[in-house]
Amino acid sequence: MSFQASRFIRSTSDERRHRVGGTKIEARLFSQTWETIELRRIATPTDSLAAFIDALGQQVRWLEERSGHAGSLPVGIALPGLVDPATGIAFTSNLPVSGEDVGAHLTATIGRRLPIMNDCQAFALSESNGGAGDGFNTVVGLIMGTGIGAGLCGAGKLTKRMNGSALEVGHVGVPARTLLPLNLPLWPCGCGKQGCFERYVSGSGLAAIGQYRSGRPWKAEEIVSAASSGDVQAKAVMADWAAIAAELLFEIQIHHDPDCIVIGGGLSAIPGILDILEKGLSAIPLGNMRPPVLKLAIHGDSSGARGAAILADGTPAAIATETSR
Repeated sequence: MSFQASRFIRSTSDERRHRVGGTKIEARLFSQTWETIELRRIATPTDSLAAFIDALGQQVRWLEERSGHAGSLPVGIALPGLVDPATGIAFTSNLPVSGEDVGAHLTATIGRRLPIMNDCQAFALSESNGGAGDGFNTVVGLIMGTGIGAGLCGAGKLTKRMNGSALEVGHVGVPARTLLPLNLPLWPCGCGKQGCFERYVSGSGLAAIGQYRSGRPWKAEEIVSAASSGDVQAKAVMADWAAIAAELLFEIQIHHDPDCIVIGGGLSAIPGILDILEKGLSAIPLGNMRPPVLKLAIHGDSSGARGAAILADGTPAAIATETSR
């Protein structure tokens, strides 16, 4: 998928990371200054747990071999979905690992236990440490791509999560006060609920709004391009999307009151995206609440990998309970 469907394994020292997605598992080796040294991607086996764990193990061994630190290289893994801190059991939609302790299976394959975290949390951790959110107290890392997801860090550290989740903001329902004025229907979501933000604000959500308004298939990138060229209908679709995206930011603000929201994912490349979102959020304030600073992610596609590597490296100190898995 986009960013949300990807997974990371990452390491430090000469740090390396793995990124596991619905289509690929990416291993990325970082230097001690967090620069990418080497990168390897392999197809993600989705037919069986055994094949998936074997592929994951291959990438870990590759990282160890390339770094020259066999068996000792810090490697962190970021997966989509949930990994229960108490049981290690995973729940995810596009990998054959739901109901399984991924960490235990991988330990049996490579001979050591590796820290595992949610990919959105990895993104937030990365951008809170030497990224766009560096220096802010409470940072939400919001990924807007094929899906919608977010992570939360306080003072550069992960917050403890009872279920090992990130901020599942993509599956918060869009309020009626937003959908009704736009005359948009309540669309079902793959999670089993209806009216989730992901169905409207993701890349596929933007395309769905475009198709609903025009009566024809319309890709998200086509809508953005047409709107930038002055197409009236495309601009109207973008205005609908922006109104719902602003409501998502508002929901994040009233629930978590961050001083910074870092935007990543494919839709962060929309021309003028920060200005669009800032204007939308400023139009729907709650009393005198000051809006959070909105920033674009600095580390791009490697940000989640950095976060997983930071987790494995133990930098900064006192990273949440995910490190104990």
